[in-house]
Amino acid sequence: MKKIIPAIGLLVSLLMSKPLQAQPFFAEIQNFRHLDSIHFPPKNSLLFIGSSSFTKWTDIQMYFQEFKIINRGFGGSTLPDLIRYLPDIVFPYQPAQVIIYCGENDLASSDSITPKIVAQRFKELFVQIRAKYPKVPVGFISIKPSPSRWQLKNKIIASNKLIRKYLRHKRKTYFINVFDQMLDTDGLPKKDIFLTDQLHMNAKGYAIWQKIIQPFLLQN
Repeated sequence: MKKIIPAIGLLVSLLMSKPLQAQPFFAEIQNFRHLDSIHFPPKNSLLFIGSSSFTKWTDIQMYFQEFKIINRGFGGSTLPDLIRYLPDIVFPYQPAQVIIYCGENDLASSDSITPKIVAQRFKELFVQIRAKYPKVPVGFISIKPSPSRWQLKNKIIASNKLIRKYLRHKRKTYFINVFDQMLDTDGLPKKDIFLTDQLHMNAKGYAIWQKIIQPFLLQN
């Protein structure tokens, strides 16, 4: 028995000391660090953080040419992932504004994830950003109506309502509703604004986002 105890202790130690390379999105975060090492973004840029809707918006700078954009979206990420990597995707910069798109992957990850959980995760993210940057405006883009995830419609709507209600009582915050204008006249998602996977947007989809987001940029 005495020989087994040290062996168990060693196993627990190995499990707890998970290599950094084994962390989710390690490669994506390393790439952000590499980009910063080559050319660190200027102060007072607009910082976009979130999931693949930002990752795939590779030409976002062209949509908002009068602003300097930092795009730190990484595909597949959830709100806990953004929280985990705040020291890498938010805290190194001194942004003029932070724009967030996340929560869709949270709902899609498990049936056990409720709108209340998504809202609570967002609150945690917001509180940590606001603690670091108390005067920086923060905007949240509503979770979008993806055709491939339309079965989550009710959860998406409920999550958006909870986050909107929370931000209503916070200074220098904006709830940016893209949901409604991404629906067709029949109340279903516009399929022609998405790629063939019916999850990620094409240029038509991003054009809708640009028109909705633009008025909120650099509001005080």
